[in-house]
Amino acid sequence: MKFAIITHVVHLRNDCQYFGYAPYIREMNMWLKNVSQLIVVAPVTKGKTSAIDAPYEHANIDFLSVPEFSLTSFKSSVFFIFKIPIILWRIFCAMQKADHIHLRCPGNMGLLGCMIQIFFPFKKKTAKYAGNWDPKSKQPWSYRFQKWILSNAFLTRNMKVLVYGEWPNQSKNIKSFFTATYSESEKSSVEKADFKNGIKFVFVGNLVVGKNPLYAVKLVELLLKNGNDVTLDLYGEGIERNSLENYIQMNKLDTKIVLRGNHSKETLIKAYQKSHFVILPSKSEGWPKAIAEGMFWGCVPIATKVSCVPYMLNFNKHGILLEMNLSKDIVQLENLIINQKSFFDKSQLAAGWSRNFTTDVFENEIAKLLIK
Repeated sequence: MKFAIITHVVHLRNDCQYFGYAPYIREMNMWLKNVSQLIVVAPVTKGKTSAIDAPYEHANIDFLSVPEFSLTSFKSSVFFIFKIPIILWRIFCAMQKADHIHLRCPGNMGLLGCMIQIFFPFKKKTAKYAGNWDPKSKQPWSYRFQKWILSNAFLTRNMKVLVYGEWPNQSKNIKSFFTATYSESEKSSVEKADFKNGIKFVFVGNLVVGKNPLYAVKLVELLLKNGNDVTLDLYGEGIERNSLENYIQMNKLDTKIVLRGNHSKETLIKAYQKSHFVILPSKSEGWPKAIAEGMFWGCVPIATKVSCVPYMLNFNKHGILLEMNLSKDIVQLENLIINQKSFFDKSQLAAGWSRNFTTDVFENEIAKLLIK
């Protein structure tokens, strides 16, 4: 099977291998176990790989590079006019060669892929919408437009659209789906330490405004001011790093709150295992992997009420849904810290839920999509 991926993920070429953002690549490698040839249409850049990059695991890759583009300003839109012919042509060529077309949405490449796939109604197709599918959520016009096309069963013939969460009144081509990081073989007993030697929080994600790491810092800062023995480790990099460093230093929090940077999957596992809570006060999510991963290792999740997160936390039974109000959220947290039995109950429930979604189950579901 010739399998074409249309994605906005920026790739690096190194020693005849193509690298990309590790969580995305690891997921795609599970899809690739079922294909004979991979065709990728995506931006490529130069540079060194980092701890959060991983390579495609496939011997037969046809990579059609395209220039990066955005539509966020007048200047970028003008440049897009000159770039679009080659981008559209390469997407069209990839789809023409492919037996199965796979779109990664939402994103600029996904937007173009959504439109061009209309001309291939008889080819098998899947689209992974990794963002917030909630019909009531406020989103950019390009996201809404992609969702409109993907929800139109006539325009997306022979396509299954994979979305996070279960939403009412969906078209027949929409399929509730999930993602996974750990396998059945990685399951081990979950035993969290009590709070006698301190309470550990972990944040995993890009240090950007959308992920709201500053709110996590302020929440832990307030817990410290209230006399709680807490620490916070933040894993990830991003444009907010400098402002976070300044805030931590100005408020003399550097002994309790540490920016760890990007690290490997193995390092993150150890961080989750040692932590009591995983926190992600994000403004928008699809299926937040950091939350699911932390839950797998028994961390009680603390997250915002976006997308399918309330479902993941079973509406506070598996964790704490943030109100994004420091005074209200601190009460929720301190109540759980005082009642350690409730914490341990939530920890076990969180791990039990997350461990239903292993890579073994994920691969079986992918195989069904490709065989049909």
